[in-house]
Amino acid sequence: MGQTPRALEPSLSERHFFGAELRRLREQANLSQARLGAMIRFSADLVRRVETADRFPSREFVESCDKAMATGGALLRLLPLLEQRRTSESRPAVASLISHGAVSSVRPARESMALAEMVMHVPLQPGVLDRAALDWLNSPATRSSSTAAGCSSPDGVTEEELFSAETVLAMFRQLDHTHGAGQVHAQVQRYVEGELNRLLGNSPVSETVDRRLRTLAAGFFELCGYQAVDTGAHGLAQRRYLRALRLTQAADDRLYGSYLLAVNIGHLALHCGYPEPALRMALTAVRGSETLATPAVSAALHAVVARAHARLGHERDCLTHLDIAERQLGHSRPDDEPAWIHYLTPAYLADEIAHCFHDLGRPRQTQRHLSDALAALSPTHVRRRAIDTALLASSLAAAGQIDEACATARKAVDHAARTSSRRCLQRIVEVQADLEPYRCEPEVREFDEYVRHQLPLATL
Repeated sequence: MGQTPRALEPSLSERHFFGAELRRLREQANLSQARLGAMIRFSADLVRRVETADRFPSREFVESCDKAMATGGALLRLLPLLEQRRTSESRPAVASLISHGAVSSVRPARESMALAEMVMHVPLQPGVLDRAALDWLNSPATRSSSTAAGCSSPDGVTEEELFSAETVLAMFRQLDHTHGAGQVHAQVQRYVEGELNRLLGNSPVSETVDRRLRTLAAGFFELCGYQAVDTGAHGLAQRRYLRALRLTQAADDRLYGSYLLAVNIGHLALHCGYPEPALRMALTAVRGSETLATPAVSAALHAVVARAHARLGHERDCLTHLDIAERQLGHSRPDDEPAWIHYLTPAYLADEIAHCFHDLGRPRQTQRHLSDALAALSPTHVRRRAIDTALLASSLAAAGQIDEACATARKAVDHAARTSSRRCLQRIVEVQADLEPYRCEPEVREFDEYVRHQLPLATL
């Protein structure tokens, strides 16, 4: 009897994702590891080790697999990501050489750090958002004929290339959810500057492919913006989100544009302490997509409206829009929704509701909805688990349940320590601030000491 194949975890790294894709394509072609190995003249053991992320594949191995399984180059297009990972994993050895004097110059690294520090301090500009929202609201519903006329090159961007790029985007999103932006954003940026810019610079083979390409590019810039938020670069996040919004206008994808305007840009404004612009963005999105919005998208938009009202202390308006969001999501059918909104489950909406009640100062309701959200949250979404667990600890502190708050906060620290997310660090800092009035309690002092040892960057 053959062994049960080892379960793969594609969200762990690029190498794991490649292995999972190799297995998926092999099984789709109805090939065993031994049969594929024979076809490509590599051992079955090497196929197994590549699938389980124990080995980096060579270019020859990847090209042979693509040819044997007729994938159209799907695996080869993932190879640059693996090479980047191989390089990053070799950096500790390089660092050792530097420390022993074998490599003398570290000035480029210092210059890079200085540039990153400058980017981090570019602030959000809320005054820019109203013009962008107005331009989106008044944008024409049809594309110019000049754009369509350029979509005729037989050697242009193909559907196969788009499918590969969409697969890469899905992989990056998984990695981001698991690890936070700190470990992933550099790879995403390199892919955008390389492969994505190459695709955008070529003429698609049809207008349909052109629209799909621009929507795909919007997805990449949305992810870049989300990662900028996660690293604390709010001004950069704003610019990336606005770039994504313009791409949806070029693609005639008004539904995705409404989502970007409310869920991404609106949430960013809330995160930076600007609830009034956030409310305007979300209401503009609702108005501009009212004839197009699917139930799940409508639920997402109204949830942001509710979040903004909660931040402003408008409890009645907040509850009204939460009711709309819940009713809309109850009418949603996944098969009729765009793929990018499939994450919006009742559990995810419970997370949004919990944040509303937290801002309204209602800890009991916050705890109830957070329990629902955490119970259904995937274990791989470590960043979300850290943020929600920390929020639960804050709500317990607000209710005067200090022992439970400290115990829950410790769990949040453990989750946050597994990520490289500034948002997680910020939430741990907020928990400590919420526990400040109880500084004399031994449980709180012990928690502070725990943070100092487990997550020193979040120490107050």
